[in-house]
Amino acid sequence: MTDSPVDASGVPPAGAPGVIETAGIEIITESERTAKPRDLIWPWFAANVSVFGMSYGSYLLGFGISFVQATVVAIIGIILSFMLCGLVAIAGKRGSAPTMVLSRAAFGVHGQKVPGVISWLTSIGWETVLAISAVLATATVFDVLGVASGQAVTVIAAILIAALIVVASVLGYHTIMRLQSILTWATGAMTILFMILTIPHIEWAAVASAPHGPPQAMIGALVMVMTGFGLGWINIAADWSRYQKRSASDGSIILWNTLGGAAAPMVLVIFGLLLAGSDADLNSAIEADPIGALITILPLWALIPFWIVAVLTLVSGAVLGIYSSGLTLISLGIRIPRPAAAAVDGLILTAGTIWVAFFATSFIGPFQSFLITLGVPIAAWAGILIADVLSRRAVYDEQALFDPRGRYGAFDWTSIITMVLASILGWGLVVNSHTEAAPWNNWQGYLLEPLGLGTFVDDPAGSYWEGNWAYANVGVLLALVLGFAITWFARRGTIRRQEQDAAR
Repeated sequence: MTDSPVDASGVPPAGAPGVIETAGIEIITESERTAKPRDLIWPWFAANVSVFGMSYGSYLLGFGISFVQATVVAIIGIILSFMLCGLVAIAGKRGSAPTMVLSRAAFGVHGQKVPGVISWLTSIGWETVLAISAVLATATVFDVLGVASGQAVTVIAAILIAALIVVASVLGYHTIMRLQSILTWATGAMTILFMILTIPHIEWAAVASAPHGPPQAMIGALVMVMTGFGLGWINIAADWSRYQKRSASDGSIILWNTLGGAAAPMVLVIFGLLLAGSDADLNSAIEADPIGALITILPLWALIPFWIVAVLTLVSGAVLGIYSSGLTLISLGIRIPRPAAAAVDGLILTAGTIWVAFFATSFIGPFQSFLITLGVPIAAWAGILIADVLSRRAVYDEQALFDPRGRYGAFDWTSIITMVLASILGWGLVVNSHTEAAPWNNWQGYLLEPLGLGTFVDDPAGSYWEGNWAYANVGVLLALVLGFAITWFARRGTIRRQEQDAAR
């Protein structure tokens, strides 16, 4: 039994064009595949040009590394992680279906629900993080201006911001692409203005005085950058390339995906390093309110216009997440239209935003714990899917993506077991750096002590890990490499048989 309506050929038909995109997880028709590789720059650039990227300057310095080390880590981590997104985006061009549907070729039609659930949670989490940042920034700006303060502002901001996100997501792909192309220019210009206005805040002597940290700290910072940027988007990368012509080259898909995603964050993180390294108070304030803290160093006349643009950039990123999380929800077997799925996720986002804004005592603690915890299985899945994409020579069997009795089967146990194994090993080599703010994550790092890489100190004054390798969080990289390597060698025969069957 398939999980989506099908036509006589067995392939679900795409929705007819209109104001609201009705296409869900079905294959995009040939007539609708009109996008060019360079069009990919709009959603990726607009979603990643947010001032939120500057807050990573503070997060990186928190690993105890110098400005030069953090700069190297930022450049490598951002480019590499978005290149991985580009590799996944190749599948969208070849199969013209959402990422989590194309992943069925690697995991099986029903087996895909294992990474699908993780992907959905990741998207929901990212959407909520971006919405929370927008709400906190709103409350901070209004407080600084003395216009209003208190819970009423937070509630109103949460509702309005969530409404913006949900409406754009419900309208769908074509509306989002037009919106992102406009936001790219507006937000890019305002971000440059922000940088010009805050240059006087930079004190190079203070920035340069930060001592170098150990290599293990650089690895930990690299992992955080990769999970915070490219790996945070990788589970939706093919959603935006599924409207590409199949004649588009793989290299062009990777290039424009990487350029669109990485160009702005590299500049923003490095500038954020300069700001955070110059001002210890600003560095501390970013932990509680990343965007609001950065906005408050602007002159008063610039607060409102820049606040509007900052909120729109965060909304832009959340829109991509809501759109794709709705597609993932449908791919899990929830039989509702795509707009309804986006609306459901919007309600969850609103509830999560209000809860964190009112009840969470720290922003960065739960945020980093969230990144690392879900980053491990997502990295494992990404390694598996990238190996699967690079191993294939033929286009996907569109009908089999929706039929558990088809070529890809119901379950691919090699992929499922690989993901589970890589995740278990990966979680054992990452730690919760914020044991007080996110105590629910203290179970991780169970392989560090047996391997002599770290020691957990349970002190009445506060629990923490000792040892440089403890905070390197190499479990994310291990999961990525293991997922890729095992799949590359263990599934090549399966993939060849699938393609030979298709040729008959």
